Amino acid sequence: MLESLSVLEFKFPWRSYQETLLKNFDSHVLDHHFHVIAPPGSGKTILGIEILRRLGKKTLILAPTLTIRNQWENRLQEFFTKNNGFDACSFNIKSPSAITFSTYQSLHALYKSFEDEEDYFKFFETHNIETVVLDEAHHLKSAWWKCLMALKNRNSFFVVALTATPPYDSSRSELAKYFTLCGEVDDEIAVPDLVKENDLCPHQDFVYFSKPNDLEINFIVDYRQKISKFQDDVLHDESFIALLKNHRFYKNPKIHLDEIYTNTTYFSSILIFLNACGVYIEAETLEILGFNKNETIRFPKLNLEWLEILLQNLLVTDRETLITHEDYLVTLEKKLRRLNVLERNQVNFVGEQLLYKSLAYSPSKLKSIVKIVASERESLGENLSCVILTDYIRKEFLNTSKQAIETINKIGVLPIFKYVKTYCSHNNELAVLTGSLVIIHTSILKAFEAIGNMDNFSFSTLVSDHEFLEVTTKGKPEKSIVEILTQLFENGTIKVLIGTKSLLGEGWDAPSINSLILASFVGSFVSSNQMRGRAIRKDASKPNKTGNIWHLACVDPTVTDGGREVDILKRRFEAFVGITYTSIPYISNGFDRLNLPENLTVEAIDSLNAETLQKSRQRPLITKQWASSIGSGTKLTKQVKWLYLDEKPYEAQKQIYFFDVVRFFVAELSLTILWFYFEFILEGLQLIISRGLTYFIYAFMGAFVFRFGLKLYKAVSLYLRYGYLHKKIKKIGLAILNTMYELKLLNTNIQNIEVVSARLDKGDVVCMLVGANNYESALFSSALTEMLAPVDSPRYLIIKTSFFRKRLNVENFYPVPEIFGNKKENALVFKKHWTKFLGRNKMVFTRQVDGRKLLLKARLFHAYNAFKEVSKEVIVWK
Repeated sequence: MLESLSVLEFKFPWRSYQETLLKNFDSHVLDHHFHVIAPPGSGKTILGIEILRRLGKKTLILAPTLTIRNQWENRLQEFFTKNNGFDACSFNIKSPSAITFSTYQSLHALYKSFEDEEDYFKFFETHNIETVVLDEAHHLKSAWWKCLMALKNRNSFFVVALTATPPYDSSRSELAKYFTLCGEVDDEIAVPDLVKENDLCPHQDFVYFSKPNDLEINFIVDYRQKISKFQDDVLHDESFIALLKNHRFYKNPKIHLDEIYTNTTYFSSILIFLNACGVYIEAETLEILGFNKNETIRFPKLNLEWLEILLQNLLVTDRETLITHEDYLVTLEKKLRRLNVLERNQVNFVGEQLLYKSLAYSPSKLKSIVKIVASERESLGENLSCVILTDYIRKEFLNTSKQAIETINKIGVLPIFKYVKTYCSHNNELAVLTGSLVIIHTSILKAFEAIGNMDNFSFSTLVSDHEFLEVTTKGKPEKSIVEILTQLFENGTIKVLIGTKSLLGEGWDAPSINSLILASFVGSFVSSNQMRGRAIRKDASKPNKTGNIWHLACVDPTVTDGGREVDILKRRFEAFVGITYTSIPYISNGFDRLNLPENLTVEAIDSLNAETLQKSRQRPLITKQWASSIGSGTKLTKQVKWLYLDEKPYEAQKQIYFFDVVRFFVAELSLTILWFYFEFILEGLQLIISRGLTYFIYAFMGAFVFRFGLKLYKAVSLYLRYGYLHKKIKKIGLAILNTMYELKLLNTNIQNIEVVSARLDKGDVVCMLVGANNYESALFSSALTEMLAPVDSPRYLIIKTSFFRKRLNVENFYPVPEIFGNKKENALVFKKHWTKFLGRNKMVFTRQVDGRKLLLKARLFHAYNAFKEVSKEVIVWK
């Protein structure tokens, strides 16, 4: 340890959840990474200082802003030194000390200042910087990531990454870059721990749905009909079919195997389209791809996702090789552009830009906000502290009169202000706070004056609302307008505050918020989680505070699952933990915890919203449920959930599905065989007498096969295909766990770890480790999720096979998880444990010709579920 760092020591007792995280310090830093997720209020900065102190090396701390950078130095002096006496620190990245506090922007500027990249690397070697702390790591932009990653690849650093919200909703490539730099998540401070320690308040998320107006519905329906007609037309387009029949992948697959292997989905889309047209796929074509002549492929239905992949490749990715068809492709391109399906070289049938942008800002959400505010005011009365956050001000509606309010066609600060002012009571408690527009009610002028000097501000009456004043700042007042309105909100003078995400979404602190309406639809999941954090902070002046967080979604009436807006919410809810609406509530993440119906129809919206408003008023119950749920567990545990995807309800299917399949067929076969036996014996007595016993036995067996062969085939086929699924997944889990043990990836004694698997009421299967630490659970769930997902591009495949499986065409393909597939010897260890728990198998290396064929075959087998989420990781407090 650096001598200058040895004087640092935390002066106070650690909170229990902080102490638990630090206990695993040694195991977490083995890979030179320490990646921690810590929500607001958990002491993230203090933990970061303790981690760098324990590493004991010269450290560079990087923060996204100067304010956050300065907080690091402040926390270090306040909590780790005597009399603020630590001076071995620097704010100048060009002149580093034992601890250097800087920003990502400064590092990027330093990187750009060197003409030769080698000099950049030598700078850090010369100054012997060995630890880099990345604060608010989710803020990393592409340019900042580049200079950090270049440094990491060249120099051996300890990387300490701290964030409240990993950027889970980023693209796969962006997310991969994030985890490459920061490492896998080592530990997470759980929100339930913070609620338990009284550092956060009990809270709940609610979704309020709205219906598009008639104009929006007509537009959506018309768009869908045009897309449907295009799909029908192209299926009967002889020119298009001829193009695909003559495509090199289809006509000469043997010559183009390497290309096919690198773009399997493109090839799959060609086969799926031709199959949908009624074109018979030649057995020779399939044989080249690894299928036997007697094997059949269950081609998935040609949906818009497959058509999108096909057209994206034909019109963009693969276009240069199709030059002989250019005239036809130009015609096809024009059709798609007229439909607004092809923009910026991207084919998109979902209509993200065209349809969902209009739904995101649908004025129907203004009525939703009015209903929520009215309900919260009725429930909380004078204790209401509501903040509404949105993206844009929409100044064009500043002077819209009450009579013209129905002409407002967009959501934004002023549209929300107009609606709440007009349709909600107590509008004197309403205010607007943005960077360029501030509005208050005339009745709070005295309260305003008591806090700020009136000479520093000017007030002008709104043209359309004489009771309200627009406030502008003159000069540089001692107290800013933001500080004044925040204080008025905190003391209850203002009860409903409408603002922009950019001003109030991150960094603004108002602990009194007990109702937050998120009317923001621009930006990432990270920013929405930051905004959500405003409402769950504890308020010392209101010890019984419970926070309600409201999410808005406008339902697409042309689909059964609610549409794109609901999909976005589902993704964002993956990072929110809260109380489930189940018979016995527990703490979990995900959208499913709200227990909303899978089919969100427009007809059901009113009753759903009424039920949601009723639940939101039960704040004492929410607090009670948090207390009981926290008591039922000790930590957040990762589970892998295999999703039941059959269209029929699980209850209707279970007599012949998974668990009961064998019993059902055995019972049916036994009864039928018994009846057949007596019938055959009675009718065959004469045959025994005349022809003898041997002839009778041959006749009996022949009749049995003729009568029961199909039933027996079905029974064996279903059992081999599905088996006892929850037990099968448990066996896969055991193979993963024992491989982790043999490869020394466990720090916990394996005798204390158990693989638990269970089948849920709706048919889903969950599997998890009990007794493992967070890091081990993360490795396990990642490996199991990888195995249950559709096959992508693993280095090794496990094929569960046998003579009967081949004959019944039910071979199962599983990717060897990347954590084991990186080396052949590790993959063989996994194969050994797979054999122990799941029986006979074959392992194939997919980077060779034969292996590539089997990989393609596996992908085609999995094509049926290519666009379905077949499994997911769930976080549960256990």
